[in-house]
Amino acid sequence: MFMGEYNHTIDVKGRLIIPSKFREALGDVFVVTKGLDGCLFVFDNAEWAVFEEKLKSLPITNKDARKFVRFFLAGAAEVEVDKQGRILVPNVLREFAELSKDVVLIGVASRIEIWSKERFEEVETYDDMDDIAEHMADLGLGI
Repeated sequence: MFMGEYNHTIDVKGRLIIPSKFREALGDVFVVTKGLDGCLFVFDNAEWAVFEEKLKSLPITNKDARKFVRFFLAGAAEVEVDKQGRILVPNVLREFAELSKDVVLIGVASRIEIWSKERFEEVETYDDMDDIAEHMADLGLGI
């Protein structure tokens, strides 16, 4: 399970250090793809296989399902950790997530999210957590 928040920088070549705690669980090769809310999703190979199976089970006859699958699979890239603990984030993914210098990596259970620091600070407000907690009960999560 991934958890925690780490601040790093991405260099001009698009290389990003993956925190050692995350690298241990990810392994040397894993998948980075477009994520929701303007971030990138990072999956270890086992979680990616589970996610990919869910995507493949969506009906091809449904236009929204096709678009949803396309969103995640077209931008997906297998990346490899170098000897310095860095990955090369493909340009298309850097542009999508607006990664230029300061980056935040957060662990969210089965995946890691990579955010531009600016974008993360915009969405990281928790003023409405009481309302959100009430809606989580509708999804079966009671605290």
